[in-house]
Amino acid sequence: MNAKVTWKHGLSFNGSADTGFELPLGADPSVGGANDGFRPLELMAVSLAGCTAMDVISILRKKQQDVTGFEVRVSAEQQHEHPHVFTKAVITYEVTGHAIAEAAVVRAIELSATKYCPAQAMLAKTVPMELVYEIYEDREGVKELVLKSRWQP
Repeated sequence: MNAKVTWKHGLSFNGSADTGFELPLGADPSVGGANDGFRPLELMAVSLAGCTAMDVISILRKKQQDVTGFEVRVSAEQQHEHPHVFTKAVITYEVTGHAIAEAAVVRAIELSATKYCPAQAMLAKTVPMELVYEIYEDREGVKELVLKSRWQP
């Protein structure tokens, strides 16, 4: 895998990788940036959310769960001093659908965390992670919380 950033001006860059897609990277004006793109650590959080989300939704579909909505949120705390590394991450899986089985959600999260998601496997070596799941029943477009819990190995 190859990735690169190309400088535009100031603290503004375009990032790209083997797939050919591009995305803007930028910095906060307080450090001389133009606030015109993702911050690098934001991309790490998005990468973590995206990696585990792809695993979990794929597994839920294979388990024939009737998912009508799905979201994964990462809330990462950062060290106050430089280099502002993540000190804790909470990953919240929000699964909405019809009669979603808790066992299917738990197993999908477990497989992502322990077997499939490389972003989670790498970051978990240095960042404590809490995995939370919420299951909602879809009642004609209205979400009703059925269950909220944590997955722990």
